Amino acid sequence: MINMKSEPKGLRHIVMWTLKDEAEGQTKEQNMQKARDVLMSCSSLVPGIEHFEVGLKTDGLDCTCDVILNSVFKDEAALSAYQNHPDHMAIKPFIKAIVAQRQCMDFWN
Repeated sequence: MINMKSEPKGLRHIVMWTLKDEAEGQTKEQNMQKARDVLMSCSSLVPGIEHFEVGLKTDGLDCTCDVILNSVFKDEAALSAYQNHPDHMAIKPFIKAIVAQRQCMDFWN
């Protein structure tokens, strides 16, 4: 039997981005780092964020995107508060400028 680490329960919000090769005067790699920094600045914006992590593509591993946000929220109200928070809204123009493709999925676990 495999002993799995306990995952936080709640409303999981996963977003995956594929970045442009160049944008905002920076390379993809530079924008990946900046995207992680700006996303992590949102990790405690509102009550009800149970889990928040940002991963970056790792050379040599199977990756179909460049940046991933894996987060868990207590409920729909917490996710909505996060998505509409002014600090979260402030990072959206940068993210949109560097992104070639975006995938998102929300689900209860």
